[in-house]
Amino acid sequence: MNIPNALSLARLLLTPTFVVSVIYHTEGNPFLSRLPLIIFLVAVITDAVDGFIARRYSQITSLGILLDPLADKFLLAVSFITLSLVAYGPAHLKIPPWVLVIVLTRDLFILTGAAVIYFVYGYVEFKPSMLGKVTTFFQMATILSVLIQFKYSYAIWTLAALFTVFSGAHYLLRANRVLNGKTKHI
Repeated sequence: MNIPNALSLARLLLTPTFVVSVIYHTEGNPFLSRLPLIIFLVAVITDAVDGFIARRYSQITSLGILLDPLADKFLLAVSFITLSLVAYGPAHLKIPPWVLVIVLTRDLFILTGAAVIYFVYGYVEFKPSMLGKVTTFFQMATILSVLIQFKYSYAIWTLAALFTVFSGAHYLLRANRVLNGKTKHI
Protein backbone atom coordinates (compact mmCIF):
# COMPACT_ATOMS: atom_id res chain seq x y z
CA MET A 1 0.00 0.00 0.00
CA ASN A 2 1.48 3.31 -1.07
CA ILE A 3 0.19 6.90 -1.01
CA PRO A 4 -1.43 6.85 -4.50
CA ASN A 5 -3.30 3.64 -3.66
CA ALA A 6 -4.38 5.05 -0.30
CA LEU A 7 -5.73 8.14 -2.10
CA SER A 8 -7.67 5.92 -4.53
CA LEU A 9 -9.13 4.00 -1.59
CA ALA A 10 -10.06 7.31 0.05
CA ARG A 11 -11.88 8.29 -3.16
CA LEU A 12 -13.80 5.02 -3.05
CA LEU A 13 -14.80 5.75 0.56
CA LEU A 14 -15.76 9.35 -0.25
CA THR A 15 -18.29 8.17 -2.83
CA PRO A 16 -20.99 6.88 -0.43
CA THR A 17 -20.29 9.88 1.81
CA PHE A 18 -21.00 12.13 -1.16
CA VAL A 19 -24.30 10.36 -1.85
CA VAL A 20 -25.46 10.74 1.75
CA SER A 21 -24.44 14.42 1.77
CA VAL A 22 -26.50 15.08 -1.39
CA ILE A 23 -29.55 13.22 -0.10
CA TYR A 24 -29.47 15.00 3.26
CA HIS A 25 -28.14 18.40 2.22
CA THR A 26 -29.83 21.32 3.92
CA GLU A 27 -29.96 24.77 2.35
CA GLY A 28 -30.48 26.52 5.69
CA ASN A 29 -27.21 25.22 7.13
CA PRO A 30 -24.11 26.81 5.53
CA PHE A 31 -21.92 23.75 6.21
CA LEU A 32 -24.40 21.08 5.13
CA SER A 33 -25.38 23.01 2.01
CA ARG A 34 -21.74 23.05 0.86
CA LEU A 35 -20.74 19.59 2.08
CA PRO A 36 -21.48 17.72 -1.20
CA LEU A 37 -19.34 20.21 -3.12
CA ILE A 38 -16.51 19.91 -0.59
CA ILE A 39 -16.59 16.11 -0.66
CA PHE A 40 -16.67 15.98 -4.46
CA LEU A 41 -13.80 18.49 -4.75
CA VAL A 42 -11.70 16.48 -2.29
CA ALA A 43 -12.39 13.34 -4.35
CA VAL A 44 -11.39 15.10 -7.59
CA ILE A 45 -8.21 16.42 -5.96
CA THR A 46 -7.29 12.92 -4.73
CA ASP A 47 -7.61 11.74 -8.33
CA ALA A 48 -5.17 14.37 -9.57
CA VAL A 49 -2.74 13.93 -6.67
CA ASP A 50 -2.61 10.13 -6.75
CA GLY A 51 -1.79 10.14 -10.47
CA PHE A 52 0.87 12.80 -10.03
CA ILE A 53 2.56 11.02 -7.12
CA ALA A 54 2.43 7.62 -8.83
CA ARG A 55 4.10 8.94 -11.98
CA ARG A 56 6.49 11.41 -10.40
CA TYR A 57 7.82 9.08 -7.71
CA SER A 58 7.55 5.79 -9.66
CA GLN A 59 4.88 4.40 -7.37
CA ILE A 60 2.78 2.77 -10.09
CA THR A 61 1.56 -0.63 -8.87
CA SER A 62 -0.65 -3.38 -10.25
CA LEU A 63 -3.18 -2.53 -7.56
CA GLY A 64 -3.08 1.16 -8.49
CA ILE A 65 -3.55 0.41 -12.19
CA LEU A 66 -6.83 -1.29 -11.27
CA LEU A 67 -7.87 0.80 -8.26
CA ASP A 68 -7.49 4.32 -9.71
CA PRO A 69 -9.84 3.94 -12.71
CA LEU A 70 -12.22 1.84 -10.60
CA ALA A 71 -12.44 4.63 -8.01
CA ASP A 72 -12.98 7.20 -10.79
CA LYS A 73 -15.72 5.18 -12.46
CA PHE A 74 -17.42 4.45 -9.15
CA LEU A 75 -17.33 8.12 -8.10
CA LEU A 76 -18.64 9.38 -11.43
CA ALA A 77 -21.30 6.72 -11.97
CA VAL A 78 -22.69 7.04 -8.45
CA SER A 79 -22.58 10.85 -8.65
CA PHE A 80 -24.46 10.85 -11.96
CA ILE A 81 -27.05 8.43 -10.61
CA THR A 82 -27.52 10.45 -7.42
CA LEU A 83 -27.80 13.82 -9.17
CA SER A 84 -30.20 12.34 -11.71
CA LEU A 85 -32.53 11.16 -8.96
CA VAL A 86 -32.22 14.00 -6.44
CA ALA A 87 -33.14 17.60 -7.31
CA TYR A 88 -30.20 19.48 -5.81
CA GLY A 89 -29.93 22.94 -4.33
CA PRO A 90 -32.17 25.98 -4.47
CA ALA A 91 -32.46 25.70 -8.27
CA HIS A 92 -33.45 22.01 -7.88
CA LEU A 93 -31.07 20.97 -10.65
CA LYS A 94 -31.11 17.37 -11.82
CA ILE A 95 -28.99 15.70 -14.45
CA PRO A 96 -31.40 14.51 -17.16
CA PRO A 97 -31.94 10.74 -17.41
CA TRP A 98 -30.69 10.67 -21.02
CA VAL A 99 -27.28 11.93 -19.88
CA LEU A 100 -27.17 9.28 -17.15
CA VAL A 101 -28.02 6.55 -19.67
CA ILE A 102 -25.23 7.70 -22.02
CA VAL A 103 -22.63 7.79 -19.23
CA LEU A 104 -23.57 4.39 -17.79
CA THR A 105 -23.90 2.74 -21.22
CA ARG A 106 -20.40 3.84 -22.26
CA ASP A 107 -18.90 2.45 -19.07
CA LEU A 108 -20.82 -0.79 -19.51
CA PHE A 109 -19.53 -1.15 -23.10
CA ILE A 110 -15.96 -0.46 -21.98
CA LEU A 111 -16.18 -3.03 -19.18
CA THR A 112 -17.78 -5.59 -21.49
CA GLY A 113 -15.11 -5.03 -24.13
CA ALA A 114 -12.34 -5.38 -21.55
CA ALA A 115 -13.92 -8.61 -20.25
CA VAL A 116 -14.16 -10.08 -23.75
CA ILE A 117 -10.51 -9.22 -24.44
CA TYR A 118 -9.48 -10.71 -21.10
CA PHE A 119 -11.31 -13.97 -21.84
CA VAL A 120 -9.85 -14.18 -25.36
CA TYR A 121 -6.25 -13.19 -24.56
CA GLY A 122 -5.96 -13.69 -20.77
CA TYR A 123 -4.98 -10.08 -20.14
CA VAL A 124 -6.19 -6.55 -20.75
CA GLU A 125 -3.84 -3.64 -21.26
CA PHE A 126 -5.88 -0.46 -20.97
CA LYS A 127 -4.37 2.91 -21.83
CA PRO A 128 -6.63 5.93 -21.38
CA SER A 129 -6.89 8.06 -24.51
CA MET A 130 -6.85 11.84 -24.60
CA LEU A 131 -10.51 11.70 -25.66
CA GLY A 132 -11.25 9.57 -22.57
CA LYS A 133 -9.48 12.11 -20.35
CA VAL A 134 -11.45 14.99 -21.87
CA THR A 135 -14.63 12.99 -21.32
CA THR A 136 -13.75 12.47 -17.66
CA PHE A 137 -13.07 16.20 -17.33
CA PHE A 138 -16.51 17.11 -18.72
CA GLN A 139 -18.22 14.45 -16.60
CA MET A 140 -16.58 15.88 -13.48
CA ALA A 141 -17.45 19.40 -14.65
CA THR A 142 -21.09 18.30 -15.00
CA ILE A 143 -21.21 17.17 -11.37
CA LEU A 144 -19.49 20.36 -10.22
CA SER A 145 -21.83 22.56 -12.30
CA VAL A 146 -24.88 21.00 -10.64
CA LEU A 147 -23.32 21.29 -7.18
CA ILE A 148 -22.53 25.00 -7.65
CA GLN A 149 -25.94 25.53 -9.27
CA PHE A 150 -24.41 26.89 -12.49
CA LYS A 151 -27.11 28.48 -14.60
CA TYR A 152 -25.82 26.88 -17.79
CA SER A 153 -25.25 23.37 -16.45
CA TYR A 154 -27.23 22.02 -19.39
CA ALA A 155 -24.43 23.14 -21.75
CA ILE A 156 -21.81 21.30 -19.71
CA TRP A 157 -23.79 18.07 -19.42
CA THR A 158 -24.55 18.21 -23.15
CA LEU A 159 -20.82 18.48 -23.87
CA ALA A 160 -20.17 15.65 -21.40
CA ALA A 161 -22.73 13.49 -23.19
CA LEU A 162 -21.22 14.22 -26.62
CA PHE A 163 -17.68 13.48 -25.48
CA THR A 164 -18.94 10.35 -23.71
CA VAL A 165 -20.47 9.05 -26.97
CA PHE A 166 -17.34 9.89 -28.99
CA SER A 167 -14.94 8.35 -26.48
CA GLY A 168 -17.15 5.27 -26.15
CA ALA A 169 -17.02 4.76 -29.91
CA HIS A 170 -13.27 5.37 -29.85
CA TYR A 171 -12.71 2.74 -27.15
CA LEU A 172 -14.89 0.26 -29.04
CA LEU A 173 -12.78 0.80 -32.17
CA ARG A 174 -9.62 0.26 -30.11
CA ALA A 175 -11.08 -2.93 -28.59
CA ASN A 176 -11.90 -4.15 -32.09
CA ARG A 177 -8.27 -3.58 -33.12
CA VAL A 178 -7.11 -5.66 -30.13
CA LEU A 179 -9.50 -8.48 -31.02
CA ASN A 180 -8.25 -8.42 -34.62
CA GLY A 181 -4.62 -8.66 -33.46
CA LYS A 182 -3.61 -5.20 -34.69
CA THR A 183 -2.58 -3.85 -31.25
CA LYS A 184 -2.17 -5.08 -27.69
CA HIS A 185 -3.96 -2.36 -25.72
CA ILE A 186 -7.40 -0.80 -25.65
